[in-house]
Amino acid sequence: MNKPLGIAFLVIGIVLLVYGINAADSLASSFSKFFSGAPTDKSIWLMVLGGALTGFGLFTVVRR
Repeated sequence: MNKPLGIAFLVIGIVLLVYGINAADSLASSFSKFFSGAPTDKSIWLMVLGGALTGFGLFTVVRR
């Protein structure tokens, strides 16, 4: 029961990471980097949440 849930978290986390990386390369994020030195909050949250879900999913899948 835990393996399918872990695989789902892993896939969703990877999708969020990819989406966050693409959002960090967007035009809005480029303007934000120019003026504040950091990408937009949306792209940061997508990458943080994607990393957390990927880690949790990987831990759930690998754990016995």
